[in-house]
Amino acid sequence: MSYFEAAKECFVDEINLESYVELPGSIIAYEELEMAFEKPFKLMLLYGEPGTGKSLLLNRIYEKKKYQKEIHFVNSPLLSEEEFFRRLFAILIQKNMPKNTKVDFNTFVEYCKAIKGQREIIILLDEAQLYPKKILEEIRVLSDTGVVRFVIAVHKTTDEDVIAKSHFQTRIWGTVELKNANKEELKTYIHQRLLKYNQFEIANQIKQKNIDFIYKITNGNFRACSKLLYSTFEIYQYYEKNDPSQFSREKFSQKFLEMAAIATGAINV
Repeated sequence: MSYFEAAKECFVDEINLESYVELPGSIIAYEELEMAFEKPFKLMLLYGEPGTGKSLLLNRIYEKKKYQKEIHFVNSPLLSEEEFFRRLFAILIQKNMPKNTKVDFNTFVEYCKAIKGQREIIILLDEAQLYPKKILEEIRVLSDTGVVRFVIAVHKTTDEDVIAKSHFQTRIWGTVELKNANKEELKTYIHQRLLKYNQFEIANQIKQKNIDFIYKITNGNFRACSKLLYSTFEIYQYYEKNDPSQFSREKFSQKFLEMAAIATGAINV
């Protein structure tokens, strides 16, 4: 793997706990969810703009708690009722639903009532804004049994906030918001991502001037930041192969950073 390819890989947009960077905002959000798990909540709402780290946070708390609690992480939306029933069957009955089996939703509700006091199940639902209204209603009914508790992650937009509130209303025990990073947090995020992959030299080359530009372009959004830096190191790779005279290995290129901002659409020219 080339020098700049390794740096580029630090900013691949994926849910990877090895590259997780703890920042004050994410620590607070984690602790709020952790405290909620010890209380009789029905629903917790985790929300924030796309790219603020909701999926990573859910994955992290799942990995931390899966040996302590009966907890399940549904990282992809279940868009059909049949798909939802199959996953629910596997969680509640603890085995896969046989093929060609039809299960009525009321059966799930009655089963939950029957095991109340014996099991407490926490289900983490990512991208919940994509769920059909009928499934959101079924989630609401299941939460009322007191057996299945949900943490639902949604994007912070007007429409999606309305959907969440209209379906769950007073059942929402609490809300946790993940926000974009401030400038200092973004600096820590960038440096820590590089250092986790032993890219010490490049981490040291990224100065405050570069951080200021990245923050201005991305508004502190982690996904936008990763996309910008991934593109920057792609440009480095190109010139490393075709015209190395265009950059110095001793200094981070603000020019390449600006070229990446144009290439990713962060700057219009």
